[in-house]
Amino acid sequence: MMRWLFLLVLMALPAWAEEEVVLGLSHDRVSITADFNGSEILIFGAIKRETKIPEGPPLQVIVSLAGPSREETVRRKERRFGIWVNTESVVVDAAPSFYAVATSAPWREAITQTEDLRYRVSIPRAIRSVGAPMSVMNAQAFSDAIIRIRKENGLYQLLENTVAVDQQTLFRTSIKMPANLTEGAYEARIFLTREGRVINQFDTVIDVQKVGLERWLFSLSRSNPMAYGLLSLTIAILAGWGASTAFRMLRNG
Repeated sequence: MMRWLFLLVLMALPAWAEEEVVLGLSHDRVSITADFNGSEILIFGAIKRETKIPEGPPLQVIVSLAGPSREETVRRKERRFGIWVNTESVVVDAAPSFYAVATSAPWREAITQTEDLRYRVSIPRAIRSVGAPMSVMNAQAFSDAIIRIRKENGLYQLLENTVAVDQQTLFRTSIKMPANLTEGAYEARIFLTREGRVINQFDTVIDVQKVGLERWLFSLSRSNPMAYGLLSLTIAILAGWGASTAFRMLRNG
């Protein structure tokens, strides 16, 4: 009797519970060189099914790409006696250095607020800030300031209707990554949703690293700051001397 009950429960599950993501990337590593001016990641894949495409609401796809998170101290400035000074401050526990989320439909149609709260997909949900001082009024404004500033710099992106879904089986999108990227592991997440509910999730990692001269200078600045400072000063002096010499030759020639 229990066996038949178990089978009935399985049959009652929605057909789309068997839909899974098969993912591809144009490249899984981004190299930051001296002339690096940004990159574009093509994310594509397919939906694997054991049964035919379910009837009912169409499948939606959400793709998010998050850079390394770190603690940020946000300060509020106020004008006092004609001078801008720092007043209140809030420590934001974790804010992604880069965050982009692309959807195949308008945001409100792609995922419900409850699912967004559960999976932390939207830009505001990706930022974690707890324990703000009781004396600070409107602590949420400090997190909003991070979002606003990083949106202006192209580091936070909401890309609605940019995921193409063909026949509810193939999907693709591209995400532009600016030149001012932070080195580290970038987490890519793909969500399949129906009626705003997440039915499947797939995670992978894109490695962003400095290479060549950029890597050597970065490592030197961390391992031997004094040598890095002297080297920077020497390069600046040589560059100034070279420019002055070249200008003098052009003027006399």
